[in-house]
Amino acid sequence: MNKVLLVDDEKRMLDLLALYLKPHNYLPTKALGAKEALSYIKEETFDIILLDIMMPEMNGWELCKEIRRFSEVPIIMVTAREQKEDIVKGLKLGADDYITKPINEEELLARMDALLRRIKPSSQIYVHGLLWNEERFELSYHNNPIKLTPKEFLMIGHLMKNPNRVFARDQLIDLIWGYESETEGRTIDSHVRNVREKIRRAGFPIDDYFITVWGIGYKWVHN
Repeated sequence: MNKVLLVDDEKRMLDLLALYLKPHNYLPTKALGAKEALSYIKEETFDIILLDIMMPEMNGWELCKEIRRFSEVPIIMVTAREQKEDIVKGLKLGADDYITKPINEEELLARMDALLRRIKPSSQIYVHGLLWNEERFELSYHNNPIKLTPKEFLMIGHLMKNPNRVFARDQLIDLIWGYESETEGRTIDSHVRNVREKIRRAGFPIDDYFITVWGIGYKWVHN
């Protein structure tokens, strides 16, 4: 099931898109405007975003630019205008594809499926120069590799994939070492210290993102 964020200032259009997508292995979340969309994006992860251009307060171009400051989630721009300047502008700002209104259901599904096929094999998370690359099993900052152990790599990746979600030490042990592991919480703390130190030495402001939630565990936050 692919999580899709639908962003439009018209409730009717959001309802229609959700109706299109639900039977086709998509789990839609509806955001009425850019501000609501940003609040969702900062709280949870999505596989793809459908983003309307013409919205009040903050238009689709501005929202696309804002999203690209902290996320590489695939974005399809939705526009009522077929002017080439609109399309080119969206692509330059970081959109991956576009579709014009009135939306053809089959074309929309084909474009979304094609984009996800293209994007998903290379699972990457990019945050202000810090790149977690699952395919290459590598963490780097401004293209300079940061040497992590396999468990450290998996731990930081899991947190980055789930921004703003708090993970207890026991949860991280289950996710990374497995349910049968006899690993203790102190091992998690030790790994956290090592990861922070390695990333800090590379120059990334890790303490602004990799946060300790006292008495519970850890989380990765988007600023």
